[in-house]
Amino acid sequence: MEYITEERYARHIILKEVGEKGQKMICNAKVLVVGAGGLGSPVLLYLSAAGVGNIGIMDNDIVSESNLQRQILYDSNCIGKPKVEIATRKLQALNPMCHIHAIQERLTQSNAKYIIANYDVVVDATDNLLSRYVINDACVSTGKPFVYGSICEFKGQISVFNYKGSPTYRDLYPYHNEVANFYQPLGVIGALPGVVGSIQASETIKIILDREDTMAGKLLLIDLLEGSFHTFKINKAEN
Repeated sequence: MEYITEERYARHIILKEVGEKGQKMICNAKVLVVGAGGLGSPVLLYLSAAGVGNIGIMDNDIVSESNLQRQILYDSNCIGKPKVEIATRKLQALNPMCHIHAIQERLTQSNAKYIIANYDVVVDATDNLLSRYVINDACVSTGKPFVYGSICEFKGQISVFNYKGSPTYRDLYPYHNEVANFYQPLGVIGALPGVVGSIQASETIKIILDREDTMAGKLLLIDLLEGSFHTFKINKAEN
């Protein structure tokens, strides 16, 4: 991808951890964001603002009024419209130099490996457990890093899996049969996905920059009700 003017990314370029070389890496990167809802909204906004050259958005949902309390990509005029269409339009308005690929379908076991193979990094912005195993297994199979995030009520989790030999999602949460029928509580404080999604975007950029200081091998637990952030080490499972 052709490198863009320095003015837009000046605040990145002056960082010694990024610089002009790093910004070129960001502009040439390809990131798939699975889910364009609460987590997907801040992730997509910050990745496009950062100049990620190719962004895939995968979601088959439409905007509902209940989404507007936390899904900041959308407004009242978007109700009833496909999320990927609205997201594509708004992200291209934010940064016309990013190529947005709208994929209006769910990620499944049958399409995951084929789609994920086209990207450098995959960001989990889903809202169900089963999808995370699908993402994880396809990322392991194709050798792609996986930026994980989840939210529930006032609490969030963030990690990076399958990056430079780090543990995978299954190392943290081994699969069991109850996963397929699990339903996450619907309540969530509106600001929580903004916090978690912003950190996911930051982790994604660090992966693009090939840095070692990511959340790989660690799990960050956030509780906005307590105002606490705790980090724990993740070990690879023996089997």
